[in-house]
Amino acid sequence: MPTAQNPTDAESRILRVIHDMERGSLGMSVPQEDAHLLRVLTESIGAQHVVELGTFKGYSALWLCLALRRTGGRLTTFEADPGTASGASKRFVEAGVEDIATIVVGDAHENLRAIEGPVDMAFIDADKGGYLSYLNALKPLMRPGGLILAHNVHSPRPDPRFIEAITRDPDLSTAFVNMGGPGLSVTTVGRAKSGN
Repeated sequence: MPTAQNPTDAESRILRVIHDMERGSLGMSVPQEDAHLLRVLTESIGAQHVVELGTFKGYSALWLCLALRRTGGRLTTFEADPGTASGASKRFVEAGVEDIATIVVGDAHENLRAIEGPVDMAFIDADKGGYLSYLNALKPLMRPGGLILAHNVHSPRPDPRFIEAITRDPDLSTAFVNMGGPGLSVTTVGRAKSGN
């Protein structure tokens, strides 16, 4: 399992819960390599506020928190199902991240309106038909150079209009990774304008 170099006690606590999830029967919402990329990107941009749409069992959220322990940031994660959110919340307590991870339960399309920017990074892994709506809600909240990542851009595919938006909008720059699996899009928002 990839780990943080020289993990602190707090990071080791998160990694133990991640490891338990990987070897247990809980299942994971994203492949380990995608989750590890979330951590790397979060830490590399020094993210202070990360938004996740689709908490599920909390696996990707824990990887995000692993990075946020290093950056001093926080996570706001949205989950529609109260039972699923409750399970994730217990894992957050076990991992010791309840102080930096907030689960918002209910319809994310509605609840996302209460979020104030700037958001440094967002991870979309919720209802596939809602990806375009999430993108449109997130884009004004993102700091220049912020990242919007979306899972399952290959299988199961989101609304085709989402793919069109992240590849044709001149204010966005997108790369696709792990397209042999579920697929992950990495989009930079508000690209720096050239002085020429």
